[in-house]
Amino acid sequence: MDPFIVLVICLSCLILLFLWNQSYVKGKLPPGPTPLPNVGNILQINTKNISKSLSKVNYGPVFTVYFGMKPTVVLHGYEAVKEALVDQSEEFSGRGSMPVFDKVSQGLGIVFSNGERWKQTRRFSLTVLRNMGMGKNTIEDRIQEEALCLVEALRKTNGVYFFVSLTVVIWIG
Repeated sequence: MDPFIVLVICLSCLILLFLWNQSYVKGKLPPGPTPLPNVGNILQINTKNISKSLSKVNYGPVFTVYFGMKPTVVLHGYEAVKEALVDQSEEFSGRGSMPVFDKVSQGLGIVFSNGERWKQTRRFSLTVLRNMGMGKNTIEDRIQEEALCLVEALRKTNGVYFFVSLTVVIWIG
């Protein structure tokens, strides 16, 4: 074989390898084992005992593995988890993205929102509920009053079946 062709093939392989590694270095992720295209590190991890196989990865207590094309940062060990969830809780307080719920809720609400919007929604909801008497005896009185009205409405039906829809509406006017 001609040495020029061998040189071109070797250079092409090196360029492809370089581009392949660069495609996985998106953002500021910790180091980790080199993933395979499309499958990531799935073949390198024993699915029967994931924690044992991840503990054998020698990239320190914080490293990145790829499950398919999705990067996953692994915190291995008590100290790494404590530092992330206690010492730097603000940076690690976000939730993962679930495309189905993101499309339905459009990032709104308490359950599926994230970040600053979640904080504002939670703060507003707690303020409104406290103003309405949550945590005080007054809300218990309101609930008992509504329950008595419901019992009275049920007595008026004289045992006839009907559909009851209970809806809690917080109206701010």
